[in-house]
Amino acid sequence: MDISDKQWEVLEKPLTSIFHKSETRGRPRQDPRAVLNGILWICRTGAPWADLPGRYPPYQTCHRYHKHWCKSGSWDKLLHALASDLRDRGKIDITECFIDGTFASAKKGACVGPTKKGKGTKIMAVTDAVGIPLTVRAFSASTHEVKLADRTIRSCAIKPKRVIADRAYDSDKLRRTLKKRGIQLVCPHRSNRKRQVHQDGRELRRYKRRWKVERLFAWLFNSRRTFVRYEYHADLFLGMVQLACVMIILKSYF
Repeated sequence: MDISDKQWEVLEKPLTSIFHKSETRGRPRQDPRAVLNGILWICRTGAPWADLPGRYPPYQTCHRYHKHWCKSGSWDKLLHALASDLRDRGKIDITECFIDGTFASAKKGACVGPTKKGKGTKIMAVTDAVGIPLTVRAFSASTHEVKLADRTIRSCAIKPKRVIADRAYDSDKLRRTLKKRGIQLVCPHRSNRKRQVHQDGRELRRYKRRWKVERLFAWLFNSRRTFVRYEYHADLFLGMVQLACVMIILKSYF
């Protein structure tokens, strides 16, 4: 469950540079690998912080670091740093990227909205052509995904060339917005669309590979802390989701 030596070789440089920049004052620094292993144990098991085993730093220390790294955007920076590194290695394919959202149950806190499934938070993600996460965001579950798409895509460190989505994203406004930024939206038309827009059938053949973003969510929910939101603050929950995505990205290095 802990970070392996090979994984640490990949993480050590970006993790140390990103996380230590945000800690210029205060308590003495802890070993970042030990702290990361403690937070990762919580992320994967979904257990309360107080149940953190004794082989890790005190749970108060791990929680404090996680909270600080979430507030400073360090998890997001680490996710983007790894994605950019994979692009430089030629392992990221942005010719077709996939976007989708999924539901995480939550009872209280910020960015929690009512749906037919109950109250919860919506996780939005963009992947490359093989399913590597490029960005992930958390919003209120009651907001429609088409309204969140542009904000999610803008958060990508690597701009995609095409974005493939399901028919829920079929919006003339979204198409125009993405087109201005040089991004093509590929998605089926809604059945109730009044104004027909020509879309080449050859482009729509890319839609059959949209399962890759759904597979990402399946991998993501292997970390139980992302399946049900226990955090009151939305940024602390998003940090857990981003950490789970970091672990998924690491698989592409080996």
